Amino acid sequence: MANTYTYDAALVTLVVNGRFITGFAEGSMVEAEKDEDNFETKVSAQGDVGIAKRNNTLGTITVILMQGSPDVLYLNALANSGQMVPVWAQSNGENAEKVGGTQAMVKKPADVEFSDEISEREFEFQVFDYTVQGN
Repeated sequence: MANTYTYDAALVTLVVNGRFITGFAEGSMVEAEKDEDNFETKVSAQGDVGIAKRNNTLGTITVILMQGSPDVLYLNALANSGQMVPVWAQSNGENAEKVGGTQAMVKKPADVEFSDEISEREFEFQVFDYTVQGN
């Protein structure tokens, strides 16, 4: 029998420095990735394998908000301040996942576009102690 589960985007939360971020754009709300693989391998001419562990704990979390989100100004101010903050993204439904870290900074204020449609504001967090946790 096949495994099934239900995902609900309404159960996804993003918490930055204790503040729940709201007003996500349509489509991808939060993207997260580790900046480097956990190890690198080399194989000798005779087939011996060497493994070099990478101790890089950096990761990047990208957040996409609607321009009218009440948190655009907050994240722009945070970027301008250079303040280090915790950032955690979490899916709170079945197969819950949590990603982020206790030390992160917003790389820069969002690019701005004014149009005849609602545009998006994208923020990148550099997470210095990036981790991914399961249920």
